[in-house]
Amino acid sequence: MKTIVTILAVAALASVPLWLRDPYLLNALITTGIFVIGAMSLNLLLGFTGQLSLGHIAFFGIGAYVSALTSLGFDIGLPGGFRLVHTPWPPIVGFVLAILIAGLCGYFVGLLSFRVRGAYFVIVTISFAEVVRLVALNWVELTQGPLALTNIPSVALPLPGFGELTLRTKFHNYYLVLVVALIAYLLIARLVHSHFGRSMRGLMENETLAVSVGIDVTRTLTIAAVISAAIAGAAGSLYAHYIRIIDPEVFAFINTVTMVIMVISGGKGSLAGPVVGGLIFGLLPVALRPVMAPEAQWIAYGGVLIAILFVLPRGIVPSLAQRLTRRRRGTTALAPVVLGETGAKEPA
Repeated sequence: MKTIVTILAVAALASVPLWLRDPYLLNALITTGIFVIGAMSLNLLLGFTGQLSLGHIAFFGIGAYVSALTSLGFDIGLPGGFRLVHTPWPPIVGFVLAILIAGLCGYFVGLLSFRVRGAYFVIVTISFAEVVRLVALNWVELTQGPLALTNIPSVALPLPGFGELTLRTKFHNYYLVLVVALIAYLLIARLVHSHFGRSMRGLMENETLAVSVGIDVTRTLTIAAVISAAIAGAAGSLYAHYIRIIDPEVFAFINTVTMVIMVISGGKGSLAGPVVGGLIFGLLPVALRPVMAPEAQWIAYGGVLIAILFVLPRGIVPSLAQRLTRRRRGTTALAPVVLGETGAKEPA
């Protein structure tokens, strides 16, 4: 049943550019899809290991800057009078490097920060994001600082025998984001249903018991952080090549809050939760903008979030799934019984 629902959802999303002709709405769907990928990566930590990272946007921004600088090139001075010159590489190489370097940063952050828990871990992740933002803001020779990196090239896919397909249009970028989101979803699904996924859940539910059966806490959480950071880096790369301009505001704390809202409202610890929550809270500002003043939009945004969490405290997907399960069990329990041939009671 879940497989059929997933296939139908993907088919419905894939059909959107075929009938939606409004470029503004299509643009909103693309940017929302990019942040949904970021929310899925955050859910891997928050939903399946119980670790709240409020600096997750750092990996998103690192992916964006790495991919942009790889495709633009740079020329910077080094101590001792040396210069480091990098000529532009194809954007697809930048996309791969964004994943690798964001994952490497996730490894070092995880290796250091997972030695602490609770509020200490949250502080470490926030501090890391702020340090990265300050580097992007002040290393003007490399990042252009507040002036931003501009004219970032669009992603171009090599087609053997036909040259390259440059993904400039919204139509192309929509399907690119959809494909990356689907790959990330399948990767996370495969991971959480594996032995490693059970280890992550075990640490979240009862760390003492998990350690007693031989689960390496730091190793498990660090691997989860690497994969989570790599997926966030991929989302950042897509963002940079779609928007084609990037500045230190990409590290704004509000972007992390947006991802957390998507995960919590949709249902942390569920695969579809960040997707559902992301679509709702990614498109809600678009729906409110024509009918409300900016101040009223934020009030309505918060009101919708509170209403969802009040009515569906576990998030949209887990709460609805739980109610559906209860309804099915209630229907089964109320089913009439009849006497079989042997005189024993059998369900009708």
